[in-house]
Amino acid sequence: MRADLERLGRYDPDRVRQRLRDAFRPEHTEVIVVDGAFAGCVALRPADDGHWLEHFYLDPALQGRGIGTVVLRRVLAGVGGGSVRLDVLQGSPARRLYERFGFVPDSEDAVDVFMVRG
Repeated sequence: MRADLERLGRYDPDRVRQRLRDAFRPEHTEVIVVDGAFAGCVALRPADDGHWLEHFYLDPALQGRGIGTVVLRRVLAGVGGGSVRLDVLQGSPARRLYERFGFVPDSEDAVDVFMVRG
């Protein structure tokens, strides 16, 4: 994610850490482990109309190997009814992953694309 934020001129390490601290809810967060090692995390937060997929981080060295697909499939399988929303940075390759799972743009600005599924 850092590379995308830098590309957009929006990387600020203090702001990134504070954003995670402010929104982190351990009860909605899962750690991603690959070959016994920490590989990232993902959160699925309940909302009034469904869920928000948040903090989906995967070690860049592991990206492009299908791990994100497996994780996203598993997370979405646990969702009952209602929509799932997320935001992805403009130009991020992660958007293609979300589109493969049926997410479509709902709105966007110069930095984020807000997407919804269901």
